[in-house]
Amino acid sequence: MEKREASCALEQELFASVYEKTPDYIKNANLLNFDNEDEFIFTLKREHLYAYDVEKNPEGLNLLDWFAGYAKEAKVSTAGIRGPQNILYPQDTRFPINLVGIVLATLAKALVACEKYQNKEIRKLVGSEVRYNSELYLDAIARIQAAQGIRTLTPVGRKTIPIWLASFLAFKLDLVGGEYITSSHGISVKTATKDLNSQGSQYLPEESLEFVNKIQEIFDIAEKEGVYEIKISAKNNQLIDEEIMSRLNDGIDLYVEYLKSGVAQNLSSVKKMEHKLFIECVGGCAYKTLSRVLEKLDVLDKYEWNNIEEDPFFHSIGKYDTDPKGNKAFYDYSVDATVLAKRLNGEKFFPVIESLHYEEKLADKPLGTVVLITDPDHDRLTVCQIETVGAISMLDDYGISYIKLSDERVLTVYTANQAFLMLMNYRVKQLKSQGKFKNYPRFMIKTTASALSWDEWAKHHGIKVVNVPVGFKEIANIMKKVELQLRENPKSEVKVDDVFGNEINLGVQPRLVFAGEESGGMIMGSEDLIESLSGRQAIAMREKSATEAIIVASALVAKLEEENKTLSEYLEEIFDECNIIAKYDIREDISYYNESEPDIEKLKQAKIEGEKQRTKNDLFFLSLAIAIKENKADIDSVKKVLDNSFAELSFDNLIDVKFVGDGTYLKFSDKYIEIRPSGTDAKTKAYGGGENLENISEFARVLGNYSGDRTELHRELISQEFYENSKELALNYYLKFVDKGADNSVFAIPEYNY
Repeated sequence: MEKREASCALEQELFASVYEKTPDYIKNANLLNFDNEDEFIFTLKREHLYAYDVEKNPEGLNLLDWFAGYAKEAKVSTAGIRGPQNILYPQDTRFPINLVGIVLATLAKALVACEKYQNKEIRKLVGSEVRYNSELYLDAIARIQAAQGIRTLTPVGRKTIPIWLASFLAFKLDLVGGEYITSSHGISVKTATKDLNSQGSQYLPEESLEFVNKIQEIFDIAEKEGVYEIKISAKNNQLIDEEIMSRLNDGIDLYVEYLKSGVAQNLSSVKKMEHKLFIECVGGCAYKTLSRVLEKLDVLDKYEWNNIEEDPFFHSIGKYDTDPKGNKAFYDYSVDATVLAKRLNGEKFFPVIESLHYEEKLADKPLGTVVLITDPDHDRLTVCQIETVGAISMLDDYGISYIKLSDERVLTVYTANQAFLMLMNYRVKQLKSQGKFKNYPRFMIKTTASALSWDEWAKHHGIKVVNVPVGFKEIANIMKKVELQLRENPKSEVKVDDVFGNEINLGVQPRLVFAGEESGGMIMGSEDLIESLSGRQAIAMREKSATEAIIVASALVAKLEEENKTLSEYLEEIFDECNIIAKYDIREDISYYNESEPDIEKLKQAKIEGEKQRTKNDLFFLSLAIAIKENKADIDSVKKVLDNSFAELSFDNLIDVKFVGDGTYLKFSDKYIEIRPSGTDAKTKAYGGGENLENISEFARVLGNYSGDRTELHRELISQEFYENSKELALNYYLKFVDKGADNSVFAIPEYNY
């Protein structure tokens, strides 16, 4: 493998740290040589399953330990099985994501597919964004699948594509599924394989468990026989197919056709815009695809670009040489532009946006310029705008964050809750002005952690709302439930349950106007059902798309330019018009360890200790919600526990405490607070929405940071046995929600004619 060269001093500091912490036996390992472009065999040995010992087991890879962590995450993953990797030595199996693990998982998925679809032509797609070792992992996945007889579509030149395009093509081309290498907006050293099924949606846990069980079978054979041979095809194997994607222009033409049938039907106002929109391509993956889409739509000249070069260090965005406590160390805040941090003096700031140096880069941009920030796999969007300092009073009144660019100008930074409210409002107004809105009953799908203002807005417009747990696969699962009823009973009312346990009647032939989550991902439905090449139908695509969001945002900005309005004025207009009370939203992110720690053993231990803290916090609240669900407690007794535990807060107007699939939702008469543990990391997220920003901020901060220690009243109400079993009870309730009305039909591979 080529020696990696650092792009800057900060990246060199990261490389030096990784090099120093990597043992010689890993540096010198040569298990899988993908520089060999010919067919070869990788022999998995019994010794590889156990820990390395210089004398007793010099070939040890400790794969059993790796697999235990991998299997655990597969059961709960919300966005692919992800984790840190050794960016310089990807064969390092001490890390959750590594080349050997990718090989094993890919083989297992290929074997499962071959068993399901015997004597059929299996087609899958593999793509990636710009993260470290992505090209290597893509090559490995394609060559292993080819060795198992699977035709694997890759982008031309095996280059990057966004996650939404991989998802779109998996559905549109009727593929068995796809593999995509990403870790969304996570820190640079993290990566993942995001598995896509035939719908283009992320694997549900039961789908992941199929291949996890297959890995166990492989290990059992290696243990019994001493070896297990894994065939790697030649790099130029004819089943690794770039030709199909070449003919399809990497899928761009099909996607533009889809956009023109929906959100891009009329872009005349965008074509007339005077000011250009400024697109921030964090990591660079967005540019190659997005620019081609905009060119096809004949609006490319209306955009300026920043950071279009593909860079796994993400142009140093979000990277610092001190940690939050002021210690000298490499620290990565991720590339989530909405992340808030605190300086040592207590002042809040946006570390990601600060590292973009917009006070310099936007200095010559006119007032009103809209900045659209996308992430490395181009599925999330953050919306910002240059405004005058004279707007600060109004911004403060409406909870709109901003940073100062100069003495005269600020950059507003909208949460996805705020930005998407504007986009969905514009889209609905557009449908109404075209006379189309009344053609179908309308509904939206949102995560419980997203804004209450969305629910209020939807009620004002007569739009039904389906609330689901966090994660776009949960949104996709509702889509599939709706489509099943449309397919089987097209003239009947469509009814689905939300995660609160309410049955939602969506009406006859409903259409989705919006689906999204507060973390920056959204999609919009189309008027006509979307069809795959073989005739499968969908109400919307299965993955969030920053391109679709950018198209809608561009049209909105063009309209506001005509009316000489800012985004903040438009948001205020929506609040007033729809009588929205819950104007404010908050998210508190609590990380229990430094994800950037280069020493993997320290990182693992810190994560284990952090997970214990996360779980204690979770169980304190979760056990109360499950106790209510199981009729072991009522709301009054739970209020007493909470009042006793948090003397600085008032729970007088608490209405209910519910488990919502992956977190605990506290419903008040004037707000909601959700406490949600990360399913894949030692983190807790506390969300809030309501009519008083200071109040919801205090609740989110206090509850999210709580130690989880059980008080005497908590122990009196919740027995130890019930407390310990509450997680399992919660999982059963979640699975019932997922399974009720689910579309369990088996994908049938069509006769491919492309």
